[in-house]
Amino acid sequence: MKLAIAGVGNNISALIQGIAYYGMLDAEALPGVARPVLGGIAVTDIETVAVFDLAPNKVGKKLSDAMFAEPNNYPKLETPGPASDPEVTFGIADPTDRSQIDAVAQVLRDSGAEVFLYSLPTGLPELAAAYGRAAVDAGVAVVNCTPDPIAGLPALFAEAREKNIPMVGDDLQSHIGSSIVHGTVLSLLEERGITLTGSYQLNIGGNADFKNLREHGGNKEASKHRALRQKVGNTDSVTVIPSAGFVAHLHDRKIAHMSVEGRGWAGMPVRLEISLQVQDSSNAAGVIIDLIRIAAIAARRGEGGFPVAATQLLKSPQMLTEWHEQVPSGRAALSALAADHA
Repeated sequence: MKLAIAGVGNNISALIQGIAYYGMLDAEALPGVARPVLGGIAVTDIETVAVFDLAPNKVGKKLSDAMFAEPNNYPKLETPGPASDPEVTFGIADPTDRSQIDAVAQVLRDSGAEVFLYSLPTGLPELAAAYGRAAVDAGVAVVNCTPDPIAGLPALFAEAREKNIPMVGDDLQSHIGSSIVHGTVLSLLEERGITLTGSYQLNIGGNADFKNLREHGGNKEASKHRALRQKVGNTDSVTVIPSAGFVAHLHDRKIAHMSVEGRGWAGMPVRLEISLQVQDSSNAAGVIIDLIRIAAIAARRGEGGFPVAATQLLKSPQMLTEWHEQVPSGRAALSALAADHA
C-alpha cells in the first residue's frame, strides 16, 4: 500500500520505525497490534512514496534521517531503515497560493500514492484544508490524524464523496489514551447510577505537540469533548485541558491525570483518581496503521466519503451526526476487514 505523508514528526517516526520493527518478527500475532492484516493488507505492507514538510532541517533529507531531526524525540529503535526512503519535499507554506497546492497534488499523482496522511502540528487549520484540497484534486484517499478539520469541511467532504475518494478524520482516538479511559469511566458511573458532579482531565508531555497545544489547543479540546460524548451524553461538568504543561524531560512520554467525582446512594460521595502514562507517539501510530489501511481498502473498492470501519478509531468525526448509531456497524465492518485475508 503506497502512502504519502505531510509532517515528519514523532507520530511518523513511531509509525515508520514500528513497521520496520514488525518486519523483524516472525509471528502472526504481533505485540501491540490488534489487526495484523486488514483486508489483505499486512502491517508491513506499507510503502512510503512521498513526504512533505516545511522544517529546514527536514526538507531535502531522506525520511530515515528526517524523522530523527529536532524537535522529534521519539526513541530510536534498533531496527533497519525503511524499505522505501523518499526525500522530504517542501510542501505548502502559503495555503492561499494555488500553485503550491497544485504542486503537492502533482507529487501525489506522480508518486502513485493511494493514501495521504496529514500529520502536521495541531493549530494550522488553513494548511490542513490546503493539503486536503491537494489530495482531493489528486484523487488520493485522506487520513487526518489531527483535530484541524479536513473531513469536517462540508464542501470538501461532499466533493470527495462524489469523486469516490475516502476521507478519514478528524483526529484519531489513541490506542489507549486519556479520552478513551476517561470516557469509559464516565460511562461506567452513568451505567451504575452514580450522579456525576464534576470531572477533569489534565495531560502533560514533552514533545512538540504538547508545546504547540499550549497556544493552539482549541480544536483539540473540542475533539476530546466529542470523544467523551461517545460514551456519555453530557460533558458540561467535565473539564479537559489537552496540554496542562510542557515538561521537556518527559520527551515523547505522556502523563494524563483524570479525576471523577459523583454522588451515590443517599448522596454519599464517590471519587476516582486515575493516572495514565504512555509513549505518546506509539499510542498514535498503533491506530494510524489501521486508519491508513481502512482508507486504502475503501479506495480500492471505489467507496468515497467516510469508511464506517474507522468509526471507533476516531474522536467522533464531525460529519457523523448520529455517532452512537454508527459505532456498532463500525465495529462489525472493522471485524469483517480483519477477517478478510484474501
